Amino acid sequence: MAKVLITDYINDHNVESEILGDDVTLKVSEEVEVLLVWHEKITEEFLNQFPNIKGVVRYGVGFDAIDLDAIKRKGIFFCNTPDYGTDEVSDTAIGMLLNLTRGIHVYDFQCKDYNDDSWQENIIPSLRRSSDMVLGVIGAGRIGGSLIRKALAVGFNVIFYDPYKDRGYEKMLNCGRVDSLNDLINNSDIISVNTPLTSETRGLVDKNFIHSMKTGAYFMNTSRGEIVKDLDDFVLPLLNNSISGVAFDVLPDEPPKKSRLISLWRSNDKSISGKVIINPHTSYYSSQSFKEMRVKASLNAKRILEGKTPYNIIR
Repeated sequence: MAKVLITDYINDHNVESEILGDDVTLKVSEEVEVLLVWHEKITEEFLNQFPNIKGVVRYGVGFDAIDLDAIKRKGIFFCNTPDYGTDEVSDTAIGMLLNLTRGIHVYDFQCKDYNDDSWQENIIPSLRRSSDMVLGVIGAGRIGGSLIRKALAVGFNVIFYDPYKDRGYEKMLNCGRVDSLNDLINNSDIISVNTPLTSETRGLVDKNFIHSMKTGAYFMNTSRGEIVKDLDDFVLPLLNNSISGVAFDVLPDEPPKKSRLISLWRSNDKSISGKVIINPHTSYYSSQSFKEMRVKASLNAKRILEGKTPYNIIR
């Protein structure tokens, strides 16, 4: 019987079968030893279906749907796959960064109404050159670090806040570093969130965070949606131009639930005039990264089957 169960989302396991052969299945059975998980909630009750379970491997990076205490009680491995879409996510962040700071989305939204006499004269006075702005990155891991390198190459000044990185890490990235979140907020013209969702970061971006941002600053989130406490906290700052624009690849609720910001965005309301960019949680994706993720997760599952220590152990 097959020993590796794909719990959800993947319906055609051709990629996994190239590595695991007949050991991969989509059917629940007591013989299963390893779970390959997309969005399935892994609880103790779920794990109890598998008396021979040895490990759980998540296809992606985040693991907020995994009960790590249950994993610990079972004495099994839990691993994620963090090293498959680094360029894709940081490229999305760079795209959002340039889109926001060059007014590309705003111009696209507004110029539909421009007339022949003033087409080229309708400028956005607040636009500034990249070398005059500071990008503040919260979380300088794989993706945050990749974003920092790319933003520096474009010409932005960059600082980061990450209390978990060793001293001197900033020298390797050739950028600035601050020792408090407030210092980052107060000194950044653009803030990018690139940190995992943890008890420390959940709801980190709240009213106080937003109101502490520099006048005219921009905000981007390509990490986890729940790091933002409430999307509607951005509405008034966007309307009164204390914030110039926001970009989200991830949202607190997906698909988005009813909120004022989402309603304004969906209706192309001129009051926010193209200053809100939303992607449907797709920054991780390219055809190459999607396959790479599946290959690496399958290889890790194979290591568990073979009694080898897997990579990227979380618990």
